[in-house]
Amino acid sequence: MQSSCENFVEVDVPDQKIVSETVFGSDEAANNAVIGIYNELFKADFSNGNFRSVTLLGGLSAGELQTTALNEEMIEFEESEILIENSYNLALWSSAYNIIYLCNAVIDGLRKYNGVSEEMKAKLMGEVQFVRAFVYFYLVNLYGKVPLIQSPDYRENALASRAEKTEIYEAIIDDLENAVAILGESYEGGERIRPNKYTAMALMARVYLFLEDWEKAETYSTQVINSTENYALLNDLDQVFLANSQEAIWQISPAGRALSVIPNEPRIFILTSAPPQSNQPTAITKKQLMLYSKKDIRSEYWLGVFPTDVKDYYYPTKYRIHDSEGIKEYSMVMRLAEQYFIRAEAKVHLENLTGAITDLDKIRERANLDLIMNLNSGITGEALLDSIQIERQRELFTEWGHRWLDIKRTGMAPKILSGTKTSWQDTDVLYPIPEEERSKNPNLTQNNGY
Repeated sequence: MQSSCENFVEVDVPDQKIVSETVFGSDEAANNAVIGIYNELFKADFSNGNFRSVTLLGGLSAGELQTTALNEEMIEFEESEILIENSYNLALWSSAYNIIYLCNAVIDGLRKYNGVSEEMKAKLMGEVQFVRAFVYFYLVNLYGKVPLIQSPDYRENALASRAEKTEIYEAIIDDLENAVAILGESYEGGERIRPNKYTAMALMARVYLFLEDWEKAETYSTQVINSTENYALLNDLDQVFLANSQEAIWQISPAGRALSVIPNEPRIFILTSAPPQSNQPTAITKKQLMLYSKKDIRSEYWLGVFPTDVKDYYYPTKYRIHDSEGIKEYSMVMRLAEQYFIRAEAKVHLENLTGAITDLDKIRERANLDLIMNLNSGITGEALLDSIQIERQRELFTEWGHRWLDIKRTGMAPKILSGTKTSWQDTDVLYPIPEEERSKNPNLTQNNGY
C-alpha cells in the first residue's frame, strides 16, 4: 500500500509518480498526473487483464476458467484453496491500493494547491473519484472489510484497520455522486478511456444492484441505456471489444505503455501452442462451454478451439488482435449489455416482469436465441431471475470477474461450487488478506477460514 510520495507523477512523464505543488501548478500538469493513473490501470496487476488480474483470477474462482499448466498459485484460485502467502493474491491487493494511493494523491493536490483552473479541477476530481470508487467496489467484494484509505499520508495509512462494508459502500456512493454531478455527458476526444457522467451512473447502477436497492439500480441503468447518442448494443459481435466501440462504457487503453499496443487479454487467453507447454496457462471449462446451444452465436464469435490428440482446448476470443499495427482493441471494463442485465434484475424485484423480459430479450435476440416473450411469457419471477443469471454467465464470461461476484452476491456460491471444488468451505467466498500486508500492519485482521 505504500508508494513514494516524492516520485508520484512526473509532469512530463505521466507514467511516473509525484506529489508536489509543481504538478498542480497548471491545468496541463495536473491533467498529466491523471493520465498517469489511466496508464497505471493498464500496468497494475489488479486491472491489466493479465495473469494476476481480477479477470483471470475471478474466472478461475468462478469456474469459468481452468488451469492447463502446473502453476500452483493459480490452482489455489481454481480450487478456492488460496494460501495467505499467495503472491498473485498479494499483487491483486497491493496494486489495487497503489491505484487508490495515486487517486488520493491527486485529490489531495487538487484541494491543496491553487494552480489549476476551477473547471479543470472539477473535471479531474470527478474522474479520479470515479476511479477510486471503482477500485473500492472490487476490494470490498473480493475481500469484505478492507482499510478505507482516503488520504495520501502513507505513515497514517500503514496502520489502518479494516472498515465495515457499509462504511466502504457509503464512501463509494459519495465518490460516485460527486462524479455524476461533475462530469460531462460526452467522452473527451471520442476516447472511452476517461469516464463521463454515464460511466459513473453505470457503476452506481451496479453498486445499487449489489446493495439490493432495486429502484435506484433501475433508475441509474435506465439513464445509461437511454443515452442512445453514446451507447448501443452492437449486432456484430466482432465489433464489441474494439477501441471506442459504441457498446463500451469504459475501457483501458494500452497506449500509455510503450512496450505494448494491444490489451493483455488476447496474450493470456488465445492459445498459440498446446497446453501445458503453452504460454497461456488457462482454458475455458467444460461447465462454461455447456451453457451455449448450437444456435447461440456467442460460441462462434467469442470462443476458439485448439485441438490436440488428447483433447480440444477452448479459449475466449472476445479479443483477437495480435498485431502491433496501431491500437485496434482496448480492454473492456464496463459495457452496455451489463446495464440491461442490471435493469432486468431490478425490474423483477419491482414486479415489472414484462419490462424485465423485454430487457433480457435484447441480449438473447442479439445472441440469436429464442425470445422469452415467445417461449414463456408467463414465466415466474424466480425463474426469470435464474434466466438472467444464466444469460449474464453466457454474456459476461471472462470479463472482470462478473460471475465470481454474481454467485457471491446472490448467495449461490456454496451450492454451485461445493460440488466441483472438493475442499470448498463457505468462507472461501472471500479471498484472504495477504500475509505480507498483515506482517507490516498489525491492525489488519484476517478473514475467517484462513
